Amino acid sequence: MYGPHGVIPATLLAFDEDYAINEASSRKHLRDCALISGVTAATVNGHASEVHACSFDEQKRILEFSLDEVGDKVPLINGVYADGSHEAARIAKMAEQAGASCLLVFPPNSMSMGGQLRPEMAQAHFETIAAATDLPMILFQYPAASGLGYPFETLLSLLDRITSIVAIKDWCSEPMLHEKHSRTMPNLPRPVTVLTTHSAWLMSSLTMGAGGLLSGAGSVIADLQVALFEAVQAKDLACAQAINDRIYPMVQAFYAPPFLDMHNRMKECLVLLGRLDKAVVRPPLMKLPADEIARLQAALGEAGIGREGALAEAAE
Repeated sequence: MYGPHGVIPATLLAFDEDYAINEASSRKHLRDCALISGVTAATVNGHASEVHACSFDEQKRILEFSLDEVGDKVPLINGVYADGSHEAARIAKMAEQAGASCLLVFPPNSMSMGGQLRPEMAQAHFETIAAATDLPMILFQYPAASGLGYPFETLLSLLDRITSIVAIKDWCSEPMLHEKHSRTMPNLPRPVTVLTTHSAWLMSSLTMGAGGLLSGAGSVIADLQVALFEAVQAKDLACAQAINDRIYPMVQAFYAPPFLDMHNRMKECLVLLGRLDKAVVRPPLMKLPADEIARLQAALGEAGIGREGALAEAAE
């Protein structure tokens, strides 16, 4: 069974001006992310690819052309984003049949209205998905304040009962709780990997013991993320700090309010770097104003990121 670990970019999705998927540009972006040395897998149909605005048939096609483009080189993780458990199971079954290696399971948005008080609903949701597929799953852990985060005891119960959950993507947004996850999950009788998505404090998160990262920021800075992960694994603090100093201006730009513009900003950065032709997002998202694009340009300069990537720029 595939075990997610290391640096896993969550890839973006290119659109034309009429909001149709631009397959050629999306394929190029996949290659740019997935084939970076040190990247261990890539994620499609996640937040970064605006899965909320994609139909089932579009998600199926996205996975198909992604597998065609890079599936023989890296494992592909497919997002399962659905409000209903049966639809989630349908997506999971489709992903397995297409050839995905793993699933990233989002919490149903309907659970935000008190689902934390009914843990049996989360249990049934994962059981329904697990019954539809033999693929391993990554549980997406949201912040408690969203109403979609699983309480710690519920999380432990899910990991105990649903043996196909092999990792969590931890977005709890609480350093103390994240450290508790990073210490507890890998040391369970059946170890579970913690993949951080705390990109805004990535170095801290990795030094707490996360076994990897799964993040939309990897669509732009996967090479820096690999370098940071490897430095932390080697316990080279000075190297890790130097790399983190370059990551810092980018995550400050990506994750500034409003948070919903984060992947919009990543697309604009790829345009500025000549890696994407245009930064089109599907409504209700909208194009960024010119002054914010200028701030992204400044952040790229401060981070030392050029058209050939961050590490190539540093070597010149």
